[in-house]
Amino acid sequence: RFTFEAAHYLPHHQGKCQRMHGHSWVGWVEVEGDELQATGPGTGMVIDFSSVADAVKPLVDQFLDHYLLNESLGMESPTSEAVAVWVFGRLAEHGLPVSAVTIEETCTNVCIYRG
Repeated sequence: RFTFEAAHYLPHHQGKCQRMHGHSWVGWVEVEGDELQATGPGTGMVIDFSSVADAVKPLVDQFLDHYLLNESLGMESPTSEAVAVWVFGRLAEHGLPVSAVTIEETCTNVCIYRG
């Protein structure tokens, strides 16, 4: 689970979300694997949760928390779905066995991206 405060606007939306506004976002990362580690400090794990946190933290710090997502992510329309795809891609590039990213834009608006 990770959280961030960020603003965005959706220029093509036909409603109030077309204007700049902010949210207290919540994200979830799911990982999966075919096997658990058999030896070493990760015995019995797909991946150590601290490795997931270590990969997520720079994304939050450098691109998400207290940013205007349209600018920091280089997206014209950073919807929750687009943010989930972006996070998923960055984590996959980092080598994490990510299987899904959930983004909660509000307590009632949630999306899940499964690569």
